[in-house]
Amino acid sequence: MTTHRLLYLSTHRMTAYRWHSGVLEVEGAFATNDESHQQFSDYIKQQRRSTFTLLANVSEEGFHLETIPFLQGKDRQTVIARKLGQQFFNAALTASLSLGYEKSKRKDERILLAALTNNEHFAPWLKAIESHGAALSGIYSLPLVSAALLKKLKLGHEQCLLLTVQDQSIRQSYFEKGELHFSRLTPLQNSSISGIAQTFSAEAIKLQQYLSSQRLIGRNQAIAVHVLAHGSAIKAIQASCNDTPTIHFNLLDIEDCARKTGLKTVPTDTHSETLFLNLLKVDPPRIQFANDDQRHGHHLGQIRFALHAVGALVLAGCLLYSGKLLFDAREVAQETETLGVESALSRQRYAEIVATFPPIPTSNETLRQVIDRYADIDRRTGSPLGLYRELSRALAAAPAVELDALDWYIGSTNTSAGQAMNNARAANAIGDDSEALIVRGTLKTGTNARQTLAAFNLLIDALKTNPKLQVSVLQSPFDIESGKSLKGSDTAVDDNRPRAFSLQIVRKLES
Repeated sequence: MTTHRLLYLSTHRMTAYRWHSGVLEVEGAFATNDESHQQFSDYIKQQRRSTFTLLANVSEEGFHLETIPFLQGKDRQTVIARKLGQQFFNAALTASLSLGYEKSKRKDERILLAALTNNEHFAPWLKAIESHGAALSGIYSLPLVSAALLKKLKLGHEQCLLLTVQDQSIRQSYFEKGELHFSRLTPLQNSSISGIAQTFSAEAIKLQQYLSSQRLIGRNQAIAVHVLAHGSAIKAIQASCNDTPTIHFNLLDIEDCARKTGLKTVPTDTHSETLFLNLLKVDPPRIQFANDDQRHGHHLGQIRFALHAVGALVLAGCLLYSGKLLFDAREVAQETETLGVESALSRQRYAEIVATFPPIPTSNETLRQVIDRYADIDRRTGSPLGLYRELSRALAAAPAVELDALDWYIGSTNTSAGQAMNNARAANAIGDDSEALIVRGTLKTGTNARQTLAAFNLLIDALKTNPKLQVSVLQSPFDIESGKSLKGSDTAVDDNRPRAFSLQIVRKLES
């Protein structure tokens, strides 16, 4: 897990804190000299896996209000960069904060331009962080963090001042509707409680007059002054800070503010560094002064954290899915075991029932053969109704045909079939899977042989319309020999007598 460390840089020294859930622990203090810079570099090297956040409280800073046209995207960024370059020439640490749009037709945007102007003061500290590849999440200014304090305390909805003590100085910040507009740092000559109280009173009056001269507030406009102090110093401050027609003092107990902002390391005096350091972690400002190159390590850390988070989610999903599969497998195993028990009980009941049956007078193998033979006989057993219906349909198309006899059989081994085939002049072989019908009859037709044959062919054609039937002529009404012509004028003495014929109709049995 990444450890968060906070760096507090003042005019005289750098102080390193370890932050964890609202608890601040001092890990080192480094003066502004070469030896201390090397000690700070060694400290960063030891803690290079931590994420660092720098809070600056220096006098070399600038704030400027600017109005720009309504722009978006790269055009807006270009205009702001140009304004920062014009206002804070050669400043490496700059930032901008939008204060909203004016209520006019042009909708001009109000911008707060801010910069930390003393590059030499920050250079050795930033170089030590960069040289060891430590992650720097951002560089923040204390007056910009002060806005979060007013928000937590639900103050600063209108114009107000905030006076706080840090190091050997007093920070004076002017807010309008919760947004910082101006801030300055005043050295504290007398650090006693009475000296701090007198400085609060004097600086509040000076700052009110300055804001009035700059037309940031009206000349006789009353303004609230919030003073952050320890409970032990509140009485002395109240004695020195008397309300005037234009100034109203509001004393804030620093211990109460610490509880409301989540700081568990309660300050023991009026100095408020730890209060703002905790606010920097729990509610950082919208803007900071570090550029992308200085925050490169932090960006890599964010990507690394995102990859770890995705990996953890995938692992959690796999574990959940594996758990589901194990649960399903356990249910299947239980069901299998239950079915096995039920099957065993069923077999036991079946065996008990079978034991009550009388003994079979033959072996199981013989019984199985008998059953197979019965199934084969049953399969080959049929009814002549199907062929009878086909013959009836054909007779409807040939009214001159009269039936004399019908012989139906299954398979060629049937005795009647053998007799029929011996008596016929031509017969087709019948398979065991087929049935056959021998049709014998006579034809009563007109005066010549052609009419008789035409009536006979009507019967044959009617039967052949069903492709499942195989029709064979066993005896034709006339003996027609090859090479002998049959003429329409051929007649005989017995032309009017009936002509006998016989047919064989074969159809495969349906399985």
